[in-house]
Order: sequence, then C-alpha cells, then structure tokens
Amino acid sequence: MKTKILLGLRIIIALILIQTLRFKFTGHPDSIYIFEQVGMEPYGRIGIGILELIAGILLLIPKTVWIGASLTIGVIGGALFMHLTKLGIAVNEDGGILFFTALTTFILASIVLFYYKRDIPFFK
Repeated sequence: MKTKILLGLRIIIALILIQTLRFKFTGHPDSIYIFEQVGMEPYGRIGIGILELIAGILLLIPKTVWIGASLTIGVIGGALFMHLTKLGIAVNEDGGILFFTALTTFILASIVLFYYKRDIPFFK
C-alpha cells in the first residue's frame, strides 16, 4: 500500500513540474514577468525549466527517485524563496495559486525523499 501511495505522490510531483514547462518554454507572458522580476529572464526561465524536466523524469525512474526529489526540493525551494522575498504570495493577481502549488510540491517532494532516503548512496 505504501509503495502505491509513494508512486502516486511521485506522479503528482512529476505532473506538476512537467505541466508548467509549456509556460516556461513557450515564453508565456506570466512566466516572462515572473523571471523578469527576479532578474533571471530569459536564461533562468529556460534553465529552471530544464531542471524541472529532469527532476520530473528522475522522479519516475525507481533508481533515481531520491535524485529527482532532491532536485525538486532545491528548485522549488528557490521558487518559494523568490515568492517570499521578491514576488509576494500572489503574482499578477493569481490569488497565490503559484505559491501554494510550489509549497505543495515542496512538501510532497520532501515526503518522497524521506521515504527514499535509504536509496541515497552516502546515507547507507
């Protein structure tokens, strides 16, 4: 049962990460606005998108779940930091949906990493 729940969490995280890529890679105005506000447009937007794509893929491969979860925590932790320091909770009057999606993703990735910590080579 636990493995099915963890698989479900991994899929949810991967879907969240991957579904945001169309905004980053197509240059959606909201995505450009966000990355301009933090001084990372365009290279940061594309770079973060690539990292999110890699994290999403790694989360779906059983032997690399811990790497994908760690990468997700790092990338999304950065997004949360930017929300709390430069962007604010609500961006472009979105009601905070981006912030709370990032927070949910961060928490889910932390749970997944906790359960896959035994797979981390230097923690064995």
